[in-house]
Parts: sequence; C-alpha cells; structure tokens
Amino acid sequence: MSGFNFLRESELHIVHGSNRYNVKITPDLSFSQTFAEDAYQVKTLHDQTKMFQGTSVTKANPANFSFETHLTLEKDESIVLDLLTDYDTSSGEQLLKSFDMYVVSNTQTIKIEGCVITQGEFRFEKSSHLILAVSGNGQKLSRVGDENFSLPGTLQSASATRTVLKPLLDVEVGGSDVSNLQAATLQVQNNIDWTAYETLQASLGVTSASNAMYPSSYSLKERVVSGNITQFFTTSNESDFQTFNTNTLVRVKTLKPDGNVFFDANLNGCMFTKRSNPGEVFTQTFDYRLVNSPADLGTIITY
Repeated sequence: MSGFNFLRESELHIVHGSNRYNVKITPDLSFSQTFAEDAYQVKTLHDQTKMFQGTSVTKANPANFSFETHLTLEKDESIVLDLLTDYDTSSGEQLLKSFDMYVVSNTQTIKIEGCVITQGEFRFEKSSHLILAVSGNGQKLSRVGDENFSLPGTLQSASATRTVLKPLLDVEVGGSDVSNLQAATLQVQNNIDWTAYETLQASLGVTSASNAMYPSSYSLKERVVSGNITQFFTTSNESDFQTFNTNTLVRVKTLKPDGNVFFDANLNGCMFTKRSNPGEVFTQTFDYRLVNSPADLGTIITY
C-alpha cells in the first residue's frame, strides 16, 4: 500500500552553519522547483510533416519556498528573522545568510539546499496572532530519504512552552503616536539576481535531473523595507491631510499585555506619502519606505 504524505504531520528544519532548528510553522507551507524547457522546430524544408516541436531540458529554475511562523515570547523561531534581516559578510561582500531547509513528512524527507529568504511580511492582524510570513529561493530541491533520514547539524533546544500574542499595535511617525490607528503593515524585500549557470559544455552531458544544471550563486541587488499605516480621518488629525515627508522616523511596535514592547521596528530615515481613502468611514494611509541604509537590519527590527 502506498504511503501518503500529510502536511499537518510534517516538520520544518532549518540547518544554518552547524546548527539545526525545528521551526514550528502554520499549515501554509509550500515548495517547488521547475525545469526549463527549450523547444525547437524539427520541421525542415525537405520534411514538412513534422508539425510538433522537439524539446531539450538541461537546467532547473531556482527552487521556491514559503512558510509562516508565529513570533512567540520564547523566541525559538528567531533564526527565521535573522535569516531575513542579517548579512553574511564572510565572502567579503554583502550577501544574505543561506541555509538548507528540510521538510520531514510521515514518509519522506525533502531538502532544499542553498536557500535565501527574499521576502518577509509581518502580519499585525487584530483577529490573529503575530505572524512572520517568508518566501525565498533555493538552489536544488530533492528527496534525500524517508522519514528516518538522519538530519545534519546539532539540534538546538526548544522551550517547553510557546506563548503567542495577538498584536496590540503602537505606531509612531516623526516621534508622535499615530492617532485613531486602524492597521499597519511591514515588509522586507531582498531582491536578488541569480548568476547565469547554463553553459554549452555542461548542457551536453545532461541526461537526467541528477546531472542537470542548477543555480549556484547570486548577487544581492537591493533591499526594500516598506509598509503602510492606516488611521481613521477625524478632526484630531485633519491638519495632516495629504502630506509627505522625505526623512522621518517610522516606528511600528506591538505591546505585551503588561504594556512592555514585544515587537519593535525602529526605522529612522523613512519617507512617506499620505493619501485619503473615502469610504463608509474615511481613512488616511501613510505609505512609507526606509531610505536610510542601516548596517544591519537585525538591530532595528527586533522582538
């Protein structure tokens, strides 16, 4: 009888350096990798009957993955935030920290090697717990064994409890609290370009997925930290109607039940434009972006 794989019974492990982390995730996990096909005409002047194109498959596109994790008081999942925000400067240039990702189901172990996180979204929804949703690319997706496969790295100990919080938002612009706050968003984008990895010599030896050409290196093109802040349009903030600023502080925080800060994005050197949103209840939205270049995002986005 065939053994099926169930997402709800799967675990996600991240291996960075010599350490391994069992990251607790929501059911919103996905991963895939496709192969690139080159189609060509086989019909010739002397043989007009060959109406269907031929094909050549020699390389794989970068693998894709995405998952979500709750940000907890115990911070067992902090490695995910580190991989999103921190640089790896060991090669002498600014690159993202890379890692291998293993998905262990009830019958299989799947590996994505050479992963980098290209986007992270912090979700401050009032009806849900504080979530970090990430997505990214990897070099190669493969099946490495069954559910008993021996994972590399030293498993890091986890807390006995996991305490999740519903976000109580506290947002500042220019050092002043945003009044009549409705919602806020925050995203981090790491825009990368994969280095060309297809060569004629290598393509001639490709016979299967095992010896196909896979991406192996990339360059970090730019980073973007941005989001928006929405407030109800009232008489207390009417003086700030349709404004903009090219250099100001934007600080997005969530508070614990005791009033202390839990999550803190302290973004000094932002621009914003403000727009109005007429509806059943009028609102105004700040669209902001970090224009300053911090040495380390991990020091200004913390929890």
